[in-house]
Amino acid sequence: MEAVYSYTPLKLLEDGLDICCTRPSCPKPINSFPELDNASVLKTISQQYCITCGMPLILDGRYIPIKKLRQGGFGAAFLGCDRRTPGMRECVVKQLQPSPNLKPEQIKKVTQLFHREAEVLEKLGTHPQIPDLFAFFAIHPGRFKLQVEEPSELFYLVQQYIDGENLEQELSRKAKFTEAEVLVVLEAILHILDFSHNNNSIHRDIKPSNIMRASDGRLYLVDFGAVKQIVTTLNKQPDTNPTLDVPSVSITNVYTPGFAPPEQLDGRAIFPSSDLYALAATCLLLLTGKPPTSFIDAYTNTWNWRPSVNISERNARILERMLKEKPIERFQSAKDVLDALKLKAPVSQQDFSNLDWLVAPFVTGFEIGLLAVFFNNLLGKVGVGLVLLISGCLVYAQYNQILFENKLFIIVGITFALVLLLLPILPSAPIFGFNLANNHLLVTFFALLLGVFGVVLTGLSQLIYQLLTLIK
Repeated sequence: MEAVYSYTPLKLLEDGLDICCTRPSCPKPINSFPELDNASVLKTISQQYCITCGMPLILDGRYIPIKKLRQGGFGAAFLGCDRRTPGMRECVVKQLQPSPNLKPEQIKKVTQLFHREAEVLEKLGTHPQIPDLFAFFAIHPGRFKLQVEEPSELFYLVQQYIDGENLEQELSRKAKFTEAEVLVVLEAILHILDFSHNNNSIHRDIKPSNIMRASDGRLYLVDFGAVKQIVTTLNKQPDTNPTLDVPSVSITNVYTPGFAPPEQLDGRAIFPSSDLYALAATCLLLLTGKPPTSFIDAYTNTWNWRPSVNISERNARILERMLKEKPIERFQSAKDVLDALKLKAPVSQQDFSNLDWLVAPFVTGFEIGLLAVFFNNLLGKVGVGLVLLISGCLVYAQYNQILFENKLFIIVGITFALVLLLLPILPSAPIFGFNLANNHLLVTFFALLLGVFGVVLTGLSQLIYQLLTLIK
């Protein structure tokens, strides 16, 4: 939707009013009425008709289209005003205009989408950052002078007008957003998605042009025409998220290339995490000013954006997980992402579909094994307590994304070198009943065993977490 400034309907009454005909086939849709020079006349007149085609201009008896904002593949949006409100409130009038080249069953599906958008807006419009639905109605153009073959009904929905600009327009002015600015957008849209998903609706078309920033700075998520209702089926996916029934007619597979996740591109079931993927792709565009597709390696078909984006490691990992190819590997809800942003949850819930999750617990266990041998030989029982304290600090630092794998490897490498260098000059003391006798091979073997123990412990904790999630 285009931003419109200094275009208040009441101000236009000073020079008369132009009303835009919404008939798709009208050759001259702009109608000027100098006689409508004040609000009282406009509010009391019964109806006005298009001078060219005879189409009624005052829709549903109250909504007056003033200017076309946007023409899309399946409809048009007009800036309008509501003459039944004291201040002639501005609004957006959206009209369904399916292409005449569509097959009858496709037109039926598009009409169903439009009806669904109205139903969703009626339910979701209670959220302060989703436009309110004011009306939904149909007009029969066949009752008036016809120019060409037209549908038997024209469908309209009227919703709240957001005075501002979308983020695509804002990006064109700024070239790119800062990390702090993107975080504001990310958190705002996550709160909206949390509300939407909890009301069984997936947006399916999140992108900068569908995020509006009002003149007061508030962000809105708009264009719910692609929304799909979440339908619980018997064939649930392994991650227990509700699946969506996918219509056989491809016209309903609405998405924007570059933002849509693989499952949506393939016409498969979609999930709340599908919106999270699109939101992360949106963040990449805002951070770089480049389309998300430019960060996909054509040879491996994988994301390669990290070298081009200068953001904190924690936030990079959050986006990285949101962009995972498989839905089960992503965050499973908007709330999960919000918790990760607030450091209430680890960024990387373990993914058992690959071996990446093995690295951190193994290296951490290996480090603890080296420290246990060293401080046990150096300080005896006091050293064991010190090792436990250090172990807790290591786990805490990784859990809260203070310490990452690259730095952990450096720490372990330095520790390994120092332990092997200093152990020969320390007295030998048994640990867990075993005297390692400062044998470098035995010390290494012991550290490796604790590394394996760390992997097993992490695996068990994640298994218990998954089981608890299923129970909930």
